[in-house]
Amino acid sequence: MRSLVIGLAVLFVLANTFLLTQEFYWLNLLPLAAAIVGAAFFSLDKLLYFLIFFTPISLSLEELDLGVSISVPTEPLFFGILLLFLLKFLQEGTFDRAFLKHPITVVIGLQLLWMFVTSITSEIPLVSFKYFVARLWSVAALYMVMSRLFTTEKKLRRFFWYYMLPLCGVVIYTTLQHAEGNFSKTASIMASYPFIKEHTAYGAILALYAPAAIAFAFVSKENINRKALAIAVFIVLFGGLILSYTRAAWVSVIAAGLVALVMYIRINKLVFWGLTTTFAIILAINLQPLLNSLEKNNQDSSDNLGEHVESISNISTDASNLERINRWKSAMRMFNERPLVGFGPGTYQFTYAPYQKPNEKTIISTNNGDVGNAHSEYIGPLAEQGVLGLLFTLLLVYQMLRTGIRVYYRSSSKKARMYALVAMCGLVTYWVHGFLNNFLDNDKTSLAVWGFSALLLMLDLKRVDFEDESQELPSAVNT
Repeated sequence: MRSLVIGLAVLFVLANTFLLTQEFYWLNLLPLAAAIVGAAFFSLDKLLYFLIFFTPISLSLEELDLGVSISVPTEPLFFGILLLFLLKFLQEGTFDRAFLKHPITVVIGLQLLWMFVTSITSEIPLVSFKYFVARLWSVAALYMVMSRLFTTEKKLRRFFWYYMLPLCGVVIYTTLQHAEGNFSKTASIMASYPFIKEHTAYGAILALYAPAAIAFAFVSKENINRKALAIAVFIVLFGGLILSYTRAAWVSVIAAGLVALVMYIRINKLVFWGLTTTFAIILAINLQPLLNSLEKNNQDSSDNLGEHVESISNISTDASNLERINRWKSAMRMFNERPLVGFGPGTYQFTYAPYQKPNEKTIISTNNGDVGNAHSEYIGPLAEQGVLGLLFTLLLVYQMLRTGIRVYYRSSSKKARMYALVAMCGLVTYWVHGFLNNFLDNDKTSLAVWGFSALLLMLDLKRVDFEDESQELPSAVNT
């Protein structure tokens, strides 16, 4: 065995030396790939922690002009974990039935099945099947397999901390880059590059972890050193959120705060739905005057934070807001043409150009299919997957929130309630933000969305052991 190992090592050195002379460098990744494969079989938890830690600082090869559109090291790991999951499933022939029968899992399964069907009928099948496979490996790695981490409080804490610590590094880097542009709105757009492509995705990620930052800083019981670290993390993440100039992220955090307040004070269901219905009726009655008022708002996005907030409702001159409306109207025309199966998952940006109207275009409109999608987690699926695409998205949001509410109100453990509220409020930020943007195909946001969903499910099934009162944090925190 020893001779075999030495022989393989010598063969690798010789082959790699030759390939280096031919300017081929990829074989250098083979030892890392072998280590990852070994970890997948013998220490899956460590591989998942590795994945969590490196997700905030992953880099897109497309952004590095290497001709490949994947994020490393995360997306290859997603695919590898998908293969591992399939192999183990075939070997064992079973999976946790309660997990598979849970409403969240059922809706995800139906959503994936419909995505597969609409990939067959797609306008561009190659794009749709690529999109489908990417969603499949994200769900396998970040929902199905990640759920196995959520068995003890210590592992729950690590799930959050192994993401938030490197994310703080990204925020510090972004802030330094932003400072070079005098903290202007224009400079904020690309300040997080190359870790995060632009500021709206950056804001969405920070919003997802804002509830966790608040909980660890002000709710969770910690010793003085860990409390100080948690407060520092809170300051860094919220400072980054404010400087991101991402209006949708700000609104989503406020919405999550309102949800947390409603749950904390335990408003009676009848009172809650009565107030909601009353608000909806008042809104419907005053809709036209409200639209007239919004059309009179001509405050564009600005370096001044107050003016930037005011520009949220500007649908008359703000180019960003008007471009979203242009994309949404184009998506609705696409839906009207193909209401049942849509144009295919992932195809919106390549097919919407003919559905734009000249009078609705803005200075940032394009016909090249190279600057984004429908800017909505709801309208996008409607155009790409038809009416069922929207329906399954709404059902998924409903089941996520319903599960979080159920755990919060029925659990006897204060810690379980805290984690349920953190995960649910994080998801609220994403799905509120989802009215204006969609980032579920981004590895950094998808890890949080699917991971939080798996966490809620495991809390709902009472699979998390809170008997261990240890406040242990990752080694990076302890030092």
